[in-house]
Amino acid sequence: MGNMHYDVCVVGLGPTGRGLASRCLAAGLSVAVVDPRPDRIWRPTYSAWLDELPEWLPPTVVATRVEAPTVWATTEHKIVRPYVVLAKHELRRALPIETAHVEAQRATGLTQHRVVLADGRALAATVVFDARGLPPVRSRPAASAYGVFVDAGRAAALVPPGEALLLDWRPENGAGEDDPPSFLYSVPIGDGTVIFEETTLGVPGGLPKAELRRRVLNRLAHHGVELAGTETDEACHYPLDQPPPRRFRPLRGPIPFGSRGGMMHPCTGYSVADSLARVDTAVAALVAGTDPVAALWPTPARTVYWMRRRGLAGMGRLTREQSAAMFDSFFRAGPRQQRALLSDPADPSALGVALVNTVARTWPFDWRYDLVGWRNRKRWAGAATATTADD
Repeated sequence: MGNMHYDVCVVGLGPTGRGLASRCLAAGLSVAVVDPRPDRIWRPTYSAWLDELPEWLPPTVVATRVEAPTVWATTEHKIVRPYVVLAKHELRRALPIETAHVEAQRATGLTQHRVVLADGRALAATVVFDARGLPPVRSRPAASAYGVFVDAGRAAALVPPGEALLLDWRPENGAGEDDPPSFLYSVPIGDGTVIFEETTLGVPGGLPKAELRRRVLNRLAHHGVELAGTETDEACHYPLDQPPPRRFRPLRGPIPFGSRGGMMHPCTGYSVADSLARVDTAVAALVAGTDPVAALWPTPARTVYWMRRRGLAGMGRLTREQSAAMFDSFFRAGPRQQRALLSDPADPSALGVALVNTVARTWPFDWRYDLVGWRNRKRWAGAATATTADD
């Protein structure tokens, strides 16, 4: 192996890294992959808008499909756009890497053409991709969530069969108006359970798991949803402002890809569908011998990312009432404007219209000052630390 040279080395085998490696192999490239646990089944729940998924994924990767999910802000909105939860075992099966060279260990050093392994050996490749996920949150604007999986029969009082709650801002979680806001996300998983997940987006440092757990249990109790005591749970905590690779990046470094490379949506925290949809763009650049970063990040995509970062900053300083009013305003936009914010990676003109109209239609008028940053720019700074201390 010491004399082997690969076309591509992918470090990190989450859905994004595995998808990139699999599509490189399908294009005839030689591939090495590095991950301490290459055979693990991913723990998080992955969801997407159906039209975001690349056409090469088989329909078996969809575990559940909801035709028109619900958003509760100050009023109810139905989003007529199919939304899906992914079947993790089927997704993994759809991304084969059997012909890749697999190193089941940690990478301790990455450069543009070389990966140093924990045992001291090294892999050489024409291109190295870093798909290891995100660095620590610290005080960065974060997505934090705690979810519990409830039997669908017990959950029907809040989420009937065939329904889903993408955002529920109703004041039912026991948090006060002087607390950082959070909303409920609840979708059927496809295994007979429904996840109820209390989520916060954009709060610097995020919120601790214990606080989010209290809030989701309060919501369930409010709706009379009783727990059996045997439910499983999941939690996540990650930064939302990971930038794309610089246009003129140092030549010595690897190419960050997926959530590590700017494909984490700053306003929603979604990354898997967008990353998989961009995999073939990277592969085509590799086959053509051109720069994958330039192909992945043309000017419209960079502009969209910058605009979404502005949206993230606005969300991260709102109260619950203000957040509900802002989302009421946003979901009155047309389908193209909604998609420009929620999923389209390269439609800056429609995104600009969506952002301007959202600010203009948010009411009361003075709440717009918070949204654009003229007031309360650091409203929730230190809130996560204070909440942890209260625990």
